[in-house]
Amino acid sequence: MSEDRQNKDFLNVALPKGRLGETVYQRFAAAGFECPALLENSRKLIFENASVGVRYFWVKPSDVAIYVARGAADIGVAGKDILLEYRPEVYELLDLGVGKCRMAVAAPVGYHEDPARTLRVATKFSRIARDYYAGMGRDIDIIHLNGSIEIAPILGLSDVIVDIVETGTTLRENNLEVRETIVQISARLIANKSGYKFKREKILKLMDGLGGKSE
Repeated sequence: MSEDRQNKDFLNVALPKGRLGETVYQRFAAAGFECPALLENSRKLIFENASVGVRYFWVKPSDVAIYVARGAADIGVAGKDILLEYRPEVYELLDLGVGKCRMAVAAPVGYHEDPARTLRVATKFSRIARDYYAGMGRDIDIIHLNGSIEIAPILGLSDVIVDIVETGTTLRENNLEVRETIVQISARLIANKSGYKFKREKILKLMDGLGGKSE
């Protein structure tokens, strides 16, 4: 069988490495898209089950949408935060109801905002923060950081932060508190626009098996 024919026969799925991807895979398997090789203890990144026509590969969570948007994967699982921040050209098909957290504004306990001055906001989600404050008509100075966001207001680099909050433990341990929730976050099933057209039957079968809240 030619490689092109093989790719047409397989549903290519990008899963985020880690606990979320493992949880989602169990649901995919229960929906009839099992791939026992994926559960083996190995360093492989690509796994396939020809009998059901599915191929899985593990990628960094923030890269899933790139693989899907560019057609290397037909479908994938990405957090709503990634979709809002990078706005990839994909179809958002289902809210899988897992990986739940929220995007929030946090500040030092007791912080009082001065609306007359520009608000300094540290975040790695610059677009989400900018859109949120633009909707309020608030002048802000975005300080883009890639990690350890919580330390920024402690050291006086920023007034507040915009980041993902799951349990809030890290905030509390650094004397920070949530001030506002911007949006609720969860894992979403996404599809390549072309892949959805040509592999619609398989994707719909998977969606039927997964259930979830349709977008």
